Amino acid sequence: MTDRRPEASLAEPTDVELWDGVCDRVEADFAALFRRYNKAVYNFAFRATASWSVAEDLVQATFATLWRRAREGTVDPLKRDSALPILLAMTRNEVLNTHKMGKRRLRLVEKVEEQPWSDPDNVDEWVEQEASMARVRQVLGRIPEEQRAVIEMVVWSGLDLPECAYALGIPLGTVKSRLARARKKLATTEVGALLGGDA
Repeated sequence: MTDRRPEASLAEPTDVELWDGVCDRVEADFAALFRRYNKAVYNFAFRATASWSVAEDLVQATFATLWRRAREGTVDPLKRDSALPILLAMTRNEVLNTHKMGKRRLRLVEKVEEQPWSDPDNVDEWVEQEASMARVRQVLGRIPEEQRAVIEMVVWSGLDLPECAYALGIPLGTVKSRLARARKKLATTEVGALLGGDA
């Protein structure tokens, strides 16, 4: 494991710099990336599962997977300025794996952080309770999985359309059409107003 690279300036490192550090197994860069994005990943995971405790586990699993892959030398260089699209794609894979295994809790090889989670920010009032989010998930169950993925990344997590396309590994036009179809299908539901108009 490597110590933090020498500080070249007092400016905050970019995501690309932190990601390069993670690829080089720099623990301080991994910790900085975790601090920068753990809440965004947590919010995404909560919205995908409607469970605070499962969301915590998914954050841990996402970052533990990233660090394991860094140690194995299998983390690809960042191709965009932000690491968030890749982190959300990784979290989404963890969500899907959890559902496939039929587990509500994940067993982790490593624990990323010992401190209890603070209340997540950027979560609107309508998702603050698990019961509310469970109802939203039920409504979203009316649309295909690939459309839900676009809603989760663009509408809930604030990725722009090219970032979503990058994260999901699909063409930009496919993102646009899936988002439009999802919004049309859900327009008359109780969550329709939350999905917004054209991105």
